[in-house]
Amino acid sequence: MTSLSTHSHQISSVDVLAPIFKASGDPLRLEVLRVLRRDTFGVLELSQLFDMRQSGMSHHLKVMHKAGLVEPQREGNAIFYRRPLHLDNDKPTDLTIRQIFEAVDRAPLPAHLQEKIESIRDQRADQSQAFFSRHSEQFREQQELIAAFDLYAGPVADMIRKRTKKKQWQTALEIGPGEGGFLPVLSELCEHVVGLDNSRDMLAKATRTCIDERLNNVDLIEGVTDTLLARGDAFDLVVANMVLHHVPSPADIFLDAAALMNNGGCLMISDLCRHDQIWAKENCGDLWLGFEPEELTAWATAAGLKAGEQLFIGLRNGFQIQVREFWKTQLPLR
Repeated sequence: MTSLSTHSHQISSVDVLAPIFKASGDPLRLEVLRVLRRDTFGVLELSQLFDMRQSGMSHHLKVMHKAGLVEPQREGNAIFYRRPLHLDNDKPTDLTIRQIFEAVDRAPLPAHLQEKIESIRDQRADQSQAFFSRHSEQFREQQELIAAFDLYAGPVADMIRKRTKKKQWQTALEIGPGEGGFLPVLSELCEHVVGLDNSRDMLAKATRTCIDERLNNVDLIEGVTDTLLARGDAFDLVVANMVLHHVPSPADIFLDAAALMNNGGCLMISDLCRHDQIWAKENCGDLWLGFEPEELTAWATAAGLKAGEQLFIGLRNGFQIQVREFWKTQLPLR
């Protein structure tokens, strides 16, 4: 009786694995899993990447979703897809899915596919940059529809100051400083500070802040993280305040920050937790409706960063902010 029960259990375990292998047993679907390694794409974007009709791509995604290989993520009125955030190594199905991901990730993306991904990211970046160009004069008002500056800047500053008691920051980078409101904090704590922004209008406002506050150790640079990587810059501290939900590929911020950080360096992130307030896209120029904490941790881990302290701040308007720190303890994984 025991033998029969064990045999039945083994059959049952195999049965639950069959849909996973069936759903992944298609070259196109494996390619989709590869491009979703760090990115989240909508159905139309995936159709564009693979030169196929939306109906065909929707069918593939439906099969993959049913097997647990992808999960939907609503961004306003559109549905995007990503790899599942929660995989349990004790479950045969989740372990199998993780092994499939590891297998497809060993092969680099073809150049033509990488070029298409970069094109989509450029489209997203243009959309975000156009918003800030149109609304640079109302930047603070737009942002404070979601969260007042002090609500997240204060806790980030406190966390950095707490670390400063044990560690001396020589160089710091702020990605997307906006009007420069956080630059005085970094200027006080670090010998040299760089503010990096791809918006000329925002940099003009940050320049005015530096002049008014007499921040003589701050350099402002127009560009993206690739600009600093090409220069060979290195920093002890990298800060991104409420930036991730505006960038085309948030996961790449972690990779680039890790590459720009000295060993023992720290990446400080403040950003929105996942929410469903669609109006933020139109009114605040958001590309993403916040992030699950597990997403940030997964992106950081893939970049060779180790998660540290975290703080969650609930706001009266229903938003929640997460303040996270990530440490570079080894070379970044690219």
